[in-house]
Amino acid sequence: MRRHSTALYSTAIAVCALLLAAGTTYSRSGPLENVPLKWSPTSTLAEMGAIDVSGALLTTKIRVDPFVDTRQNTALVAENREKADKVRQVTTSDSVAAYVADHLKESMHGAGLSTVDSGGDISISGEIRQFFVTETGTYNGEISLLVHVKNAAGKDLWTGIVTGDSTRWGRSYSADNYYETMADMTLRAVYNLLSNAGFHAAVAKQ
Repeated sequence: MRRHSTALYSTAIAVCALLLAAGTTYSRSGPLENVPLKWSPTSTLAEMGAIDVSGALLTTKIRVDPFVDTRQNTALVAENREKADKVRQVTTSDSVAAYVADHLKESMHGAGLSTVDSGGDISISGEIRQFFVTETGTYNGEISLLVHVKNAAGKDLWTGIVTGDSTRWGRSYSADNYYETMADMTLRAVYNLLSNAGFHAAVAKQ
């Protein structure tokens, strides 16, 4: 009887394990709809290269205003195109504009710049022209921002296009890999902004 009970118990454990594995596989292959936008960078600004934050850029108080998402479909942030006849989309219910503005401010502060919630010597705002990750054999992310820099009186000091990209390998249709690509391409855009000569000149003349 004990052997029979042990065998039944072992079988039940095995079945549960298979069901759990099957459930895990199903959840991984399910649609990525209305996912949150998690900040999961795999690199840092320092790793991207040196940034000159001396002079006016170091002493100027910077306010980051809300960005505007001008993309046609603001919910669509990525697509898996590994199979031409079965494109799988990734959508979010979060605000891409808020994601970009928040992490722009956070990253600038981390680089040593003085960021403020109100007032300030200059303000940064912008439009999101592109924010998308395309997955084929790799994850390829691209972001394009139209950035406006204004002084405290609201006068335009500089307007320019700032881009960022990211390419990485990863498991197919993985939320974590999408998060990492989105964060890295956004961080690259921040680096490109802080390295932009026009941006530096605008801050200096405020």
